[in-house]
Amino acid sequence: MKWGYGSKSRCRQSSVVAVAEETEGIDEGLVESCWANLPLELLREVLMRIEDTESKWPLRKSVVACSGVCRSWREIMKELVKTPEVSGKLTFPISVKQPGPRDTLLQCFIKRNQTTQTYHLYLSLTQALADDGKFLLAARKYRKATCTDYTISLDANEMSKGGGTCIGKLRSNFLGTKFTAYDSILPYAGAKLVKSRSTRLVGSKQMNPRVPAGNYEVAHISYELNVLGASRGPRRMHCVMDAIPASAIKPGGIAPTQVDFPMDNSGSSLPMRFLRSKSSRLEKSLSGPIETQREGSLVLKNKAPRWHEQLQCWCLNFHGRVTVASVKNFQLVASPENGAAGPEHEKVILQFGKVGKDMFTMDYRYPLSAFQAFAICLSSFDTKIACE
Repeated sequence: MKWGYGSKSRCRQSSVVAVAEETEGIDEGLVESCWANLPLELLREVLMRIEDTESKWPLRKSVVACSGVCRSWREIMKELVKTPEVSGKLTFPISVKQPGPRDTLLQCFIKRNQTTQTYHLYLSLTQALADDGKFLLAARKYRKATCTDYTISLDANEMSKGGGTCIGKLRSNFLGTKFTAYDSILPYAGAKLVKSRSTRLVGSKQMNPRVPAGNYEVAHISYELNVLGASRGPRRMHCVMDAIPASAIKPGGIAPTQVDFPMDNSGSSLPMRFLRSKSSRLEKSLSGPIETQREGSLVLKNKAPRWHEQLQCWCLNFHGRVTVASVKNFQLVASPENGAAGPEHEKVILQFGKVGKDMFTMDYRYPLSAFQAFAICLSSFDTKIACE
């Protein structure tokens, strides 16, 4: 009786499962249809309220979730969510490749792990110097015989050169005094592609072969012998931002802005598969002036510190964002060689400083992106044989 009953039970159960599967498919279709067919005016109003109210992380996850509901929701959210330059918010992965706000410094911090040689960049969620933060980027250090490489990734755990989330790298010379930052995606029209073995590795798994991907030079950072000419004192930094025109710091100036990641072979955007598009043409991945390099590149230099007689040390005003003295601390401003000095040359574009043994703050603004700022700060971690 038990076996017979069990057999009937299994038959009955299998038929129920079959019916449930059919019903589930119908329900999903109805749900998709209901969400997709909402009146556009009502839908836009709802999504606009979500965008306005969920302004900070972790609540901002709702904005990202709405972009994954269906195509109509996705397109509306892409229109409503403004770039960091306008909104001061980092929402989607592409935000780390877009210039920061013009009027304020976007506050972030970097956690260093000396054991694993990794660095993690977080967006500060509070005014405190140490909070959980919102993860943005990660980097891993690779030592070689003649240079040092830092791979930069969108994934906190996957930082290999051939990984699908690698979006760029930083490379130093043997002395650690000159660095070149590379973007794995074309940052602006006419960007210089440096061919190397790693060119085939960066993004090789995801990128559509019709979309150029590899090593595009976006910045050159150099460190000179410190002002004392000895083993102490502040470093002297010089940064040439190949991807940013010198006019970007002037009122009304524009820096190239990546608006989407290129598509992979499956038609999905590299880091955020719910932001799909029918076209993968490169022109749609960029905005800003096309003839960027004809105007000359933006040049940044470190702001000169002053000597404090009472403290007997070099000082810069970080407005409470840096608490530990370190040779790595710096503030970058536009160099006068970009033209006649003006108010725009006094603004701190990037500042970096130590607040703990393995904790550092990183604050940046327009025209730098989080990716570019992170790459510059990584160069400060490397040992400078000729400068220290």
